[in-house]
Amino acid sequence: MSLPLVVGITGASGVIYGVELLKALQKTDVETHLVLSESAGRNLAIETSYSSKEVRALADVVYNNKDVGAAVASGSFLTRGMVVVPCTIKSLSGIANSYSDNLITRAADVTLKEKRPLVMMVRETPLHKGHLDMMARCADLGATILPPMPSFYHGPQTIQDIINQSIGKVLDQIGIKHNLFRRWGSKPEEVTQASTAK
Repeated sequence: MSLPLVVGITGASGVIYGVELLKALQKTDVETHLVLSESAGRNLAIETSYSSKEVRALADVVYNNKDVGAAVASGSFLTRGMVVVPCTIKSLSGIANSYSDNLITRAADVTLKEKRPLVMMVRETPLHKGHLDMMARCADLGATILPPMPSFYHGPQTIQDIINQSIGKVLDQIGIKHNLFRRWGSKPEEVTQASTAK
């Protein structure tokens, strides 16, 4: 088993990205350590057919977002990095300003200070300058800002195809192999779409 990946799911619209990421990671040998915010739980009920219990069951280890003394809150706990999928503006602000009042922002701060990959799928539009300034600050600190902006060169036919492409871009940043979308220059018949919809 390789080093674990920390997955933070916050209450931004687009919690399905976090769910589908966990499902995709189940097809790999990467152990997942999940922190689900309280607002994410509410958005799961609004936007999806998944319960918080079902989403927690997709991860190998689950922490309470209020537990700032959990393993992933320490730099001595080795991980391959962290993804915040999706990332609210509130979480963006906490990470940008090292304001670690919950486990997601604390784990993200630890990821940055240990110089491990941190991918933030910031989900808000339109963006005012304050949002952009905070994203720039996180990027300066070493984070990768990866909003779920779909591409269409892979010929998506369904919403699932669009979700898969964004999740695949996240996995690319962490260095996890996948087959979630057809890459530029490849032929459709050379790619078998991974089914994370089951």
